[in-house]
Amino acid sequence: MKAIALISGGLDSMLAARVIKDLGIEVIGLHFDICFGRHRKRLLGLVEEPIHWVEDSLSIELRTVDIAEAFLDVLKKPKHGYGANMNPCIDCKILMLKKSREIMQDLGASFVITGEVLGQRPMSQHRDALMRIERESGLEGLLLRPLSAKLLPLTTPEVLGWVDRAQLLKISGRSRKDQKELIGRYNIKDYPNAAGGCLLTDPGFSKRLQDLIARNALTLENIELLKVGRYLKISEDSRLIVGRDEKENGFLAGIAKDSDFLFMPAGVMGPLALGRGNFNEALIKLACRITCRYCDLNNSISADIIYKKKNGKEESLNVTPAGEDEIDRFRL
Repeated sequence: MKAIALISGGLDSMLAARVIKDLGIEVIGLHFDICFGRHRKRLLGLVEEPIHWVEDSLSIELRTVDIAEAFLDVLKKPKHGYGANMNPCIDCKILMLKKSREIMQDLGASFVITGEVLGQRPMSQHRDALMRIERESGLEGLLLRPLSAKLLPLTTPEVLGWVDRAQLLKISGRSRKDQKELIGRYNIKDYPNAAGGCLLTDPGFSKRLQDLIARNALTLENIELLKVGRYLKISEDSRLIVGRDEKENGFLAGIAKDSDFLFMPAGVMGPLALGRGNFNEALIKLACRITCRYCDLNNSISADIIYKKKNGKEESLNVTPAGEDEIDRFRL
């Protein structure tokens, strides 16, 4: 008997997988990448990928499945709407479970498990939402939520005796008390933070994402630029992203397209900035002045800023830094 477990990178999904594994069922973990994870922390090496938690605490196989392109279609117009920001939680979970259903057949698994807890999240984990997700994913009867199973209708694995319902749980609400007890019971020494890491719940990121959708510019490449640096809308069709440290500077240099502009100081320490869109002479000068604002001028009143297309000829301007009030007008 095999089951597929959706592993988000959070604690609840790991605990759900452990509950089922301890019943003698082979569990295969699936982690779906929708490209909205904790990118900034990953860039700085401050967060481990789910595979580390799973290998250390669960000792199960974990497969990562990239569904970013498919998710963009969901993100533009989710059937069930957004949460507080740009998080289409119900539609996202339905997409993941539909993909799980396809993979389940390929792997010879009999059912799917998730770490959802009844009443934990207001949009996607109340009773009606849980039932809707199960129904629209095509997994009616084959979707088991071990942490709240005793509070939910019987599933096929329970009816057929694949899983002993008595060994399942009845956790509900937002308290973490029961999860903490499970951590002790399973002797889990290392586990991820309980808080979610989806960028779509972040108000600032959501505002920048709405700008992409409004300009019909929602692509994976453009989304990557929303995740790092100081993001500035310097004209209706031009954006400037200014790195905040060496790693962000390197990231921006690496992601630049041939049509993008790069701005960087000459002779002083400072950031790399990436310009995407249409840049005339006035916007090039503005981008140089903004870049200069974040340079270490060593008491100078101006600096030379080099600018060029990614693979083009270098030119430079000597500029004074833009003022903070001026830059604030462009922040997005």
